[in-house]
Amino acid sequence: MTRQIKLLLWVGAAVLALSFLIYRRVEPIGAAEAAERSTADQKAPALGVDILIATPHRLVERFSTVGTIQADEQVEIRSEISGIIEEIHFAEGSRVQRGQLLVQIEDDTLVAERDRAIHRVELARLREARQQDLLAQGLTSQDDYDLAFSQLNVLQAEQRLADAELAKTVIEAPFSGVIGLRAVSRGARVSPETPIASLQKLDPVKIEFTVPEAYAARMGVGESVRFRVRAIEEDYEGRIYAIEPTVDRETRSLRARARCANPGGRLLPGAFADVEIAVRQIEDAITVPALAVIPELGSKKVFVLEDGKATSRLVETGIRTENEVQIVSGVEAGDRVIVSAIQQLASGREVVERAAP
Repeated sequence: MTRQIKLLLWVGAAVLALSFLIYRRVEPIGAAEAAERSTADQKAPALGVDILIATPHRLVERFSTVGTIQADEQVEIRSEISGIIEEIHFAEGSRVQRGQLLVQIEDDTLVAERDRAIHRVELARLREARQQDLLAQGLTSQDDYDLAFSQLNVLQAEQRLADAELAKTVIEAPFSGVIGLRAVSRGARVSPETPIASLQKLDPVKIEFTVPEAYAARMGVGESVRFRVRAIEEDYEGRIYAIEPTVDRETRSLRARARCANPGGRLLPGAFADVEIAVRQIEDAITVPALAVIPELGSKKVFVLEDGKATSRLVETGIRTENEVQIVSGVEAGDRVIVSAIQQLASGREVVERAAP
């Protein structure tokens, strides 16, 4: 064996020996580091979380929609005949009673026509009486008496017509309410087309709103509704008294009306209202905050605290309100549902309930 070959063999052996020593040196170090990391993980402090104890309670499913405040009764005051306004007997914006005189139309011509009709009736009545006496004595014919009787009836009808026309010169309030701003003055000529003022009954008021067809079967007469007008920071409650029996073909919705007491007159017709309707009520529902429910592909889950650790539960949800979600299955009464630090949780992680503030 030559000297060069021996030298190569010695070099190879030295390299192998050095590699073996390096491997033995590195392997214990890596194992020690892994052991240290495992120990550090085991010693990590438990995650502080907030807990909600699942408790059955009454849950009301509500549907939100919009509506409009309307007067309970509303009418435009107009004259039934043409004429000159003689007197106005109401103050703008005042409260009036049913039957109260509002406007007087000049009636001189109609009074004269009524008086003429009265005199004609009196004359026809005398004529009819004489004809009746003559008929009883056989001194006149039945036809003459029938003619006198018919003329009396015609003139009496004309008198009633004159009385009716004269009555139209007096405009009275058809119901009690608040009268608005007048559009005419004393001495103005009016006709049936001339608006004089509006009259509205404001206690109670009506709330008209629409409901999608899908909720129509859950809503009935007598049920309560809650609403709020945007000018008043106060909730009001009314009751449904009428529902349109047909669904609108274009909007696929149903119109309904509710009534609400308005003793102070704060609710004004035409105001926009945010309406909430209770469409379903569950007596023993379990709910959790919406943020506690974690959506997954094809399912949902929550975390509960069991034996000091977070445990995931697949759940089925039901009614969803603004802040809560009903749990139909997966959580039982008394379970301790974790409602904070949701993104940091994993099944099996140690957690501890934080003290209430």
